[in-house]
Amino acid sequence: MLTEQEVARSWGLVFKDSQIEPDSFDRAEQLLEELRPESPLRLRLTHELEELRTIHTRRVTVSPRS
Repeated sequence: MLTEQEVARSWGLVFKDSQIEPDSFDRAEQLLEELRPESPLRLRLTHELEELRTIHTRRVTVSPRS
């Protein structure tokens, strides 16, 4: 099990680029599983992940197709 500090650091690396890779969401889910269910960090990152998914979905559906 990772510490909250390690999860926070890894989370930042997963989403450091503005271009989100498809496997980024899977990696983020794995990081969330490392945290205790009652962790405030887990709650915050869960909400952040939902927002990132929403933003990513909007970008993908709005982007012109080649």
